[in-house]
Amino acid sequence: MSSAERLPLSSADVFAGDGEIGSDLTKVDWASTPLGEPTGWPQSLRTAVNILLSSRFPMWMAWGPELTFFCNAAYRRDTLGRKYPWALGRPAGEVWAEIWPDIGPRIDRVLGTGVATWDAGLLLFLERSGYREESYHTFSYSPLRDDDNALVGMLCVVSEDTERVVGERRMTTLRDLGSDPSVVRTEDETLAFAARQLGRNGLDLPFTAIYL
Repeated sequence: MSSAERLPLSSADVFAGDGEIGSDLTKVDWASTPLGEPTGWPQSLRTAVNILLSSRFPMWMAWGPELTFFCNAAYRRDTLGRKYPWALGRPAGEVWAEIWPDIGPRIDRVLGTGVATWDAGLLLFLERSGYREESYHTFSYSPLRDDDNALVGMLCVVSEDTERVVGERRMTTLRDLGSDPSVVRTEDETLAFAARQLGRNGLDLPFTAIYL
């Protein structure tokens, strides 16, 4: 079949990179977004979506004047939580409204300069489970360009570090509690030492009670 005889592109073809996420993306009312129907998307956007969906590493991307949100299965599993599938096709600033003061300036910088960002273990308080929770993420925002080479979006490749960061912090507290170099202490000195060590980890121990 020649190129002139090829069948028209369908929405399912655009989102073929992942069966699960792709199926939900076809249900989005794209006509109500600035991007319009997927069959009319530029090749650059279709390519970016295909790369996103086919990757097994957690990624999300934003495209267009409202930074319309896309994500892949790994990002849904690791980060998005209860925001899925509601988040698909919505403005990224709405999806991540609770952390936009943190990530919005980074995205603006990428769109303004075309230079990727890098953050390691950044603390973000996400609302992905119905409440604000402490989380840590290592990620990069990379610029995305359209068919005319204009900066129109960004791609985020991310690894969540919450379990590692919190685990290391708690182990440090336990280590410090056993680090008293003195062999003999009075009762008051022992309590004061323990209180100082516990007081250094306010994130895990907002208050403590010590009993004799």
